[in-house]
Amino acid sequence: MRERMFLLPVGAMGGWLAAIFGGWDFALQTMILFMVLDYISGLIVAGVFKKSQKSECGAISSRAGLKGIATKCMMLIFVIMGHHLDHLMGLEMARQTVIFAFIANETVSIIENAGLMGVPIPAPLEKAIDILKMKGDNGK
Repeated sequence: MRERMFLLPVGAMGGWLAAIFGGWDFALQTMILFMVLDYISGLIVAGVFKKSQKSECGAISSRAGLKGIATKCMMLIFVIMGHHLDHLMGLEMARQTVIFAFIANETVSIIENAGLMGVPIPAPLEKAIDILKMKGDNGK
């Protein structure tokens, strides 16, 4: 009986979260997976290699970690906004665009973290990342 009292609110919360994100589809799962992988790879860069670009000393910083979590939360808020814009306009485009853009962003960050760890990054991939960074910097 106690399990049901626990599982009912947890199930309701999970259903509500899936609803505000527009569903628990593979695209959202992939984005969240990449967010977790990026955060873990960032922790490894800071904790093991002491090469983090997020802290002055390159080591793990609780402030940098909190900023990273806040950034990931904001990314999820953009997914919610995209879903609601789609619903408002009768489309299925904004949410998917947001998700794909953030998957690409997290992929670049994971590759950068791998490079800071000393993992050899193929030259064409490095060049593609540099081009994406330059385009992003020109837009600011």
